[in-house]
Amino acid sequence: MALGHRPERVGDQIRKNLSEMLTRGDVRDPGIGFITLTSVKVSPDLQVARVFYTSLNDAKARDETARALKRATPFFRRQIGSRLRLRRVPLIEFRFDETVQHQDRIEQILRDLREEEVSQTSPADSDPNPTTAPSDDHNI
Repeated sequence: MALGHRPERVGDQIRKNLSEMLTRGDVRDPGIGFITLTSVKVSPDLQVARVFYTSLNDAKARDETARALKRATPFFRRQIGSRLRLRRVPLIEFRFDETVQHQDRIEQILRDLREEEVSQTSPADSDPNPTTAPSDDHNI
């Protein structure tokens, strides 16, 4: 049974090793392209590792990347098994990380709201006779 932060530590080690393999070109599948590994979530029993990645490509290229990663998964698992000291090498599942796209969408909505707010408050700021609130200064 996994205790404490062990799944997180194993996930960090898996991400580090996978990143090294991808940057050094150990995988010769041209379909993988340029990806960024964002995180690895390992199940508490250390049996499954979900590897989240992002890619700046369009949907068609993203699908090709997913297929290429699926083809290369047995290779990655063998390499992880030889590099990490684990009783059982976790199954590796690659999943596209949607959080980056969601974050970009939220930022775009916030920018649009700010621009709309600025455009609505601009005419009000040019009012020649602004009203002032009564002062609370009472001189005795």
